[in-house]
Amino acid sequence: MSGKANNWTREQLIVALNVYCKIPFRNSSARHPMIKEYAQIIGRTPAALNLKIGNLGSFDPVLREKGIVGLAHTSKMDEEVWNDFFDNPEKLAYESEKIIAEFKHQPIEVSSAIDQRNLPEGAERTTIVRQRVNQKFFHDAVLCSYESRCCITGINLPSLLEACHISSWKEDVKNRTNPKNGLCMNPLFHRAFDKYMMTVTPDYAIVISEQMIDATQEEMFRQYLQRLTGTPVRLPEKFSPDKDLLSIHYERYRQRQ
Repeated sequence: MSGKANNWTREQLIVALNVYCKIPFRNSSARHPMIKEYAQIIGRTPAALNLKIGNLGSFDPVLREKGIVGLAHTSKMDEEVWNDFFDNPEKLAYESEKIIAEFKHQPIEVSSAIDQRNLPEGAERTTIVRQRVNQKFFHDAVLCSYESRCCITGINLPSLLEACHISSWKEDVKNRTNPKNGLCMNPLFHRAFDKYMMTVTPDYAIVISEQMIDATQEEMFRQYLQRLTGTPVRLPEKFSPDKDLLSIHYERYRQRQ
């Protein structure tokens, strides 16, 4: 997979896109630990990988809408990789992690640091490994996009945060690993969202159900929940929540009230 000194291979670019999804764009630098780690894996300098992430950022429409401009002087292959993978997160997740594993000369389950407990043998093992790799990619991309802050509370402890699917993993195969189908939440609000005890409108406003408020006995927290309704969620740097998916969840929430 090695290429000429100044020519990026397709495999190296796919890994760069993987890293792009896992680092807040504003935090990308040659000194970032993940940049250093993956630059060594693919045989590039941290400065070169950081520049490539800047190139990829120039294609991101969400960054452009926010007035954040990536680096110019992109290559034709940069654009091809972006077009092939960015709107196909299911493909990007597994294929990029598979390439990383090949660079590292490790099985993908080891390279990706997924949970290896209860893995069967044969074809079923491959299916489950792929599923867990994709789940981890989704988790990492969502938490990165929100800079490891709960979109409801602002809690900034990754150990207390989860990647919440807007459209469930079981129902929406197409969007299973799509970071735009994710919200970064603490476990309480994640579970409330899954149970339609709360929702987020297509305009990104928080709505807490009366049932959840009425079941809250502690007055201070009850008032906090009441004040939350109508306030905006904290939006991510990139991968803004898909409004169509939020609309579906919001309508289901309303039907259950």
